[in-house]
Amino acid sequence: LRDGAAGLEVLMLHRDRDLSFAGGMWVFPGGRIDPADHPDPTDHPDPSGRPDGTPDLEAAARRAAVREAAEEAGLSIDPGQLRRWSHWTPPPESPKRFSTAFYVAPLPPDAAEVVIDDGEIRDHRWLTPAEVLELRDAGEVGLGPPTFITLSQLVDHARVEQALGHADALAAAGTVEHFATRIVVDGDRIVAMYHGDSGYETGDATSHGARHRLVMGPAWTYERHP
Repeated sequence: LRDGAAGLEVLMLHRDRDLSFAGGMWVFPGGRIDPADHPDPTDHPDPSGRPDGTPDLEAAARRAAVREAAEEAGLSIDPGQLRRWSHWTPPPESPKRFSTAFYVAPLPPDAAEVVIDDGEIRDHRWLTPAEVLELRDAGEVGLGPPTFITLSQLVDHARVEQALGHADALAAAGTVEHFATRIVVDGDRIVAMYHGDSGYETGDATSHGARHRLVMGPAWTYERHP
């Protein structure tokens, strides 16, 4: 994230259209955890990197995030500046299963210009979250549901400091959200429902009550209210 003339801006990367996963989509820097991202066993007396014997996936995810930002955008990000924003898992029927940590981080004041790899990534733009959403509605960019919802959340923050403060508050309260997705078809719309939605457990998108869902029709709408 960086502060621009119009407020908070987010770095968006355009994936090559021929990629098998999210081809042609506009995304945040990111990718999978590689074996080398796991903490070095020599850095800790326990081989897993944690005293309880479980893999330190958080440390590996942070290393992966920093590495991917360097590989895809040429940016050097301090891992200590990463704040967990959310966590995502797709619906059970998804052909590709993933468990993904989303982080926010400030662009370092002395950061170099963005340099894309021109392989997986074909273009980049710094935009406000509202601008990205407007481009999606106009059919000029393609977004995945997690990206759309994250941008919808970031719209509420005018400056980077505010977004980072919000992430710090989530971590302090232990309320970083896990979006476990349930997909249903409702007429000509696809509805992705999340925890707290009245129809989440039953898969009934027409149920009355609380809403926590992304409605994907001609336009996309993120609905969240009691």
